[in-house]
Amino acid sequence: MTLSFNFPFLITASTLLLSSVIATDEAYPSIPTTFGVVKAPSDDLKPIRREVYGEGKIFDISHRYTQEMPVWESSDGVKPFLRLTTSIKNGSLSNSSEMKLSVHTGTHLDAPGHFHDNYYDAGFDSDSLDLQVLNGPALLVDVPRDKNITAEVMKSLHIPKGVRRVLFRTLNTDRRLMFKKEFDSSFAGFMMDGAKWLVENTDIKLIGLDYLSFAAYDEAPETHKLILAERDIIPVEAMKLDDVEAGVYSLHCLPLRLLGAEGAPTRCILIK
Repeated sequence: MTLSFNFPFLITASTLLLSSVIATDEAYPSIPTTFGVVKAPSDDLKPIRREVYGEGKIFDISHRYTQEMPVWESSDGVKPFLRLTTSIKNGSLSNSSEMKLSVHTGTHLDAPGHFHDNYYDAGFDSDSLDLQVLNGPALLVDVPRDKNITAEVMKSLHIPKGVRRVLFRTLNTDRRLMFKKEFDSSFAGFMMDGAKWLVENTDIKLIGLDYLSFAAYDEAPETHKLILAERDIIPVEAMKLDDVEAGVYSLHCLPLRLLGAEGAPTRCILIK
C-alpha cells in the first residue's frame, strides 16, 4: 500500500494551530509569548503582573486590591475580603470566589449620594454617572509637594479653560500612602477654598487624586458636599499615579454598575 500525504493541508493545519496558540497568548498579556513555539503546560506557571502595557503606551492607574491597602480611619488595612465558596481541590467542578468590601476601597469614585441624602434617596448612584465624563482627554498635573490644594495652588497650576478632566498628583504619591496599611490623615487633598475656586473658575468635571479622599481630611465632608452638590463633577479617588509623566492622556475609567451604591470600585487606565 502506498501512503500519500497532502503537504499543503498539513502546513495549513500546523499554521492554524500555531496561530491559535499565539492568538490565545496575545489575548492574555500576562502570559509571555514566544513566537513560533508551542509551549507545553508547566507545573510552575507564574503570571506576570503589569502596570504598563503596549511598550509604555497604556498605564494602569488603579490599585491592586490586597489586605495591605489602607481603608478610611483604620490602622488594620482591608480585612480579608475574598474567599473561595467552591473549590476544585475540595471536589467542586469549579473555583468560585465571593468578595465583601466597602465600595470606597482602593481606586473608586463617589456618586452624588455619598454626601447628599436626598440624592441617595432619589437614586443618584454609581450606575447613574456619565461615562462621557469618565472617559476622554485628561491632564495629569503635579501639585506643589508641600501644600494641600488651595485656591492659591489652583491658580498657580494654570489649568486652561476647556480642560474637563484633571488628575492631581500630590505628595501622597511620593509618600506611597496607598501602599501603607495604616490610614494616614495627613494626606494632601483639596481644601474648601480650592474646591470652590475649581467650581467657579474651571471647566473641570472629573477630579482625580492619589489617596482615599480627594478632599483634605479636616475639610472632607464640606468639600465633598460642595463638589457633589450640582451632580456634574465626579471625584475619582485613590488613583495610582507613580511612574507616569505629567501631561495629556486619554483617560478611561469604568466603575462597577452598582444600583443603589453611592460609590464604586473603578478600573482606570491612561493611554498615551
